[in-house]
Amino acid sequence: MAIFGTSYDYFLGYALSGGGARGFAHLGTLKVLEQYGLKPNVIAGTSAGALAGVFYADGYHPDEIVELFRKREFREFVSFTIPRTGFLKSTGLHQFLKKNLRAKSFEKLQLPFYAVATDWERARTVTFSEGDSLVDAVVASCSVPIVFNPQMINNVPYVDGGILKNFPVTVIRKRCRYVVGVNVSLMIPPAEKESIRTMVERTFNLMSNANTLIDKSSCDILIETTGLEKVSMFDLHSQNQIMESGYHAAAEAMSQKRSLEIVRRCHRHALLEEKVKSRLQQITIGMNNK
Repeated sequence: MAIFGTSYDYFLGYALSGGGARGFAHLGTLKVLEQYGLKPNVIAGTSAGALAGVFYADGYHPDEIVELFRKREFREFVSFTIPRTGFLKSTGLHQFLKKNLRAKSFEKLQLPFYAVATDWERARTVTFSEGDSLVDAVVASCSVPIVFNPQMINNVPYVDGGILKNFPVTVIRKRCRYVVGVNVSLMIPPAEKESIRTMVERTFNLMSNANTLIDKSSCDILIETTGLEKVSMFDLHSQNQIMESGYHAAAEAMSQKRSLEIVRRCHRHALLEEKVKSRLQQITIGMNNK
């Protein structure tokens, strides 16, 4: 809600990076932000950030989101296919989202949400934010090339948004007064023993880190998780450890003086916004009673 002539569509936005299973760190971060009384007006997410972001925008608490993934195996979200454009189909992930998301379209989410994917044919970043393609858009944002088949949307193949925009801060930067960016995909060292899986992870990690510099510098509050260098991007067994890393990284970042000042301004804006809404409702009721 824009008030008093501000040029921003949203006051506070969250940008959540990709990072595979390291995306569980987003949930620890969101818990800390909630403890500071913050609630975003918009969320942008890439890959794992899109997965965490869409459930949060759908009204799930971070603890509820991790519970959805508790005791699940990676193989539950995929199925093997004859290798042509990828080794795996994301059928299971598609069904998982369709079953657990309450909203069936972007417009039905409780918060505006932007899912970032890559147009494979045109080699460009595409942002989905409206219509009934909610589930397809999130799946597309998570479709790591070679590992997964591209996700088709309106006859266009889309793959993981992390190829060109792993940290989607600039997606919402101009529309937000403040942006909190959470980057869970820091540089990982080469594996001690190489395999196809570790080669894919390392390649994607190098690629995604190369396109985050501008986005990092565009955050008002930057939260980056550390200590997850040895966590595989397909590891669904370390949720608690990963969430804890995100929690501690957020707690440290939010304790800084600059962060606390932004929190104060967000609270003040929220209070002012509520007063304006209340006054408008009173005026509307008064006009209807005449």
